[in-house]
Amino acid sequence: MLDAERRAVCAHLSDLAALTPGTSGNLSVRRGDRFAVTPTGVPYDDIEAADVPVLTLDGEQVAGDADPSSETAMHRGIYRERDAGAVAHTHSPWATTLAVLGEPVPPVHYALAHAGGRVPVADYATYGTADLAANVVATLTEADVSACLVANHGVVATGEDAAAAVETARAVETTARLYCQAATIGDPRELPESELAAVAAKFDAYGQDE
Repeated sequence: MLDAERRAVCAHLSDLAALTPGTSGNLSVRRGDRFAVTPTGVPYDDIEAADVPVLTLDGEQVAGDADPSSETAMHRGIYRERDAGAVAHTHSPWATTLAVLGEPVPPVHYALAHAGGRVPVADYATYGTADLAANVVATLTEADVSACLVANHGVVATGEDAAAAVETARAVETTARLYCQAATIGDPRELPESELAAVAAKFDAYGQDE
């Protein structure tokens, strides 16, 4: 029952923990019409693959005894409407600072090519609700990006797998920090869309041939 996906969630929990305080983040990995998602309120160090809940895209829990993440509706909404293999949600401090201000993360560093460019802000709604899920999906779709901020809340990042989703969340946080720091000194300069597109193409070819 999505054993590989449940193991993938566990394998990237330390990366998630490095980005978000406590157990406030969550991570999911999809295969077909089902997805594995972190359990709610469980310390990351205590989570084993067998603990990771598995749900259908209709919301039925089909494996795992623990209750799924309180943000399961958001993960499910993204999978129903977007072509994503994994979703990472964090409350990383620098990106969340901009989310509190209602400001997008501008493309001041090429790392933001991981997210598709400028990272927009989805409207606020109470966490765990269908309204929040709808706001996030609408923002990702309208901007055609793989990550967004959530006003007064945090970051949502998608990817083809868990590693890619977490890397996108990390790129958003790193760029948000650079922007906030640079803005205290002067006026940060943004990269043009053409450069971000060129970098995204290089990212696609990055790494070792198998």
